[in-house]
Amino acid sequence: MRAGETTGGSESAAASETTGTTSGAVVVGPDGLARPTWAATDPLLREYYDTEWGMPVTGEAAVFERLSLEAFQSGLSWATVLRKRPAFREVFHDFDPDAVAAMTDGDIARLMQDARIIRNRRKIEATRTNAHATVMLRADGGLERLVWSYRPERTPLPRTPQEVPTTSPESVALSKELRRRGFVFVGPTTMHALMEAIGIVDTHLVDSHRRGSSGVWNPDGTPRLRIATLG
Repeated sequence: MRAGETTGGSESAAASETTGTTSGAVVVGPDGLARPTWAATDPLLREYYDTEWGMPVTGEAAVFERLSLEAFQSGLSWATVLRKRPAFREVFHDFDPDAVAAMTDGDIARLMQDARIIRNRRKIEATRTNAHATVMLRADGGLERLVWSYRPERTPLPRTPQEVPTTSPESVALSKELRRRGFVFVGPTTMHALMEAIGIVDTHLVDSHRRGSSGVWNPDGTPRLRIATLG
């Protein structure tokens, strides 16, 4: 999910559920907390923003899940993916790479009939392909270490959604390396969204109550924490 991304909420709905703004970019809710517009109205997105988005994600299965879901999100709203996440976890075996890599063409055909998930054959097949690549990557440090090794020296300081980057030199480099390793559906924009979602960069708006909340970055964009064991 990219900060500022349209998720289908209307401006009138936002106005009815908020109490004002501290800037032209964030909305102050009834709880007194400032959030970007995309996270201000839909309860599911608000909960995700307040508890998950931008927080450090480590562990092979957890990083593989986020990479997979970002690929499914391409062209769709993140709210759609979140609502289907329980079903995704069920059909993809809690994103255990070994189990997903072992899925057969028959399994793929069965998933194409499952209305609980996003039935895009290329994305479903990509999840299996990326599971294979994840398993192979274990011999060279693993997916978690590789992805986190692209953490930049500083993180952006966006004050408006327009200032939030959608790619970076690091996301371009990560995309190229993952493709070299056999991954698919890992373009620079998708990888930047992954980096935002799992805390590798902090693109919370400066006036948001979540800015600097991950423990990885200070609010001024300087690093606070180096995740142990990661590159």
